[in-house]
Amino acid sequence: MANVLIVGANQGIGYYLVERLLELGNTVTVLDVKINTIEMLKEKYQKTVLPIVADARNLSSIENGVHQAVEHFGDIDIAIHNACLCTFENEQNTGYEVYQNVMDVNYFGALRLTKAVLPYMRNAHRGRIIYTSSGVGVTGFANISPYAASKGAIESLAKCLQIENEEYGISFHLFHPPLTNTKSASGISVPKEFKAEAEKVGYGLANNIWSKRFVICHSASQAAQMKFSYRHPLLIGKMMTKAAKRAQMQKA
Repeated sequence: MANVLIVGANQGIGYYLVERLLELGNTVTVLDVKINTIEMLKEKYQKTVLPIVADARNLSSIENGVHQAVEHFGDIDIAIHNACLCTFENEQNTGYEVYQNVMDVNYFGALRLTKAVLPYMRNAHRGRIIYTSSGVGVTGFANISPYAASKGAIESLAKCLQIENEEYGISFHLFHPPLTNTKSASGISVPKEFKAEAEKVGYGLANNIWSKRFVICHSASQAAQMKFSYRHPLLIGKMMTKAAKRAQMQKA
């Protein structure tokens, strides 16, 4: 059994990740700006889930949530940054403030969680921190550069901090879900039938949460796709963009 803390899990992949982790007997603290669906899970898992209102953009609220989690469940074994902000517009029509807002949630949110939880993990000489990344952060994709850039940034952050914290017994990892039918991905012009189901992805990630791999996927097929994407990033990015455009034209 592990003590898990997740930032951003009131809906989508994060919600099902929490649900499966609870089914497996773990204790889970969820920090999110909204916690209504997690509160419903608490009706079934009264002693093992702790929902806390917190904002990935606010360091003090994250620090407070981490402190409450430690007070309630003890040392944190796994901390996950899953909060997400995604926009769908080309660079010409995207102002600086949009890039800043997306980075504030996706990248600096991950950094805030890391800085809040690392002192506890270093003291315990164990732990793992996982950032939810995205294939577009590796390959690129049209009309999504703020989001893709933020995911590329956390990829580099995880690598650097993995090297820095090995001596403490702390490891860093990336979740790499496929394109999934969630609210945050609703603006991507790909038919729903080509998107994975959030429940399947969330459950798969929960089942693989102790994987020793740096990149953690919900399935073997997704792991193979990501391996290919890392080897041929720009090629895959161009192919995906063209495929999305064709799907949009056919739909029209």
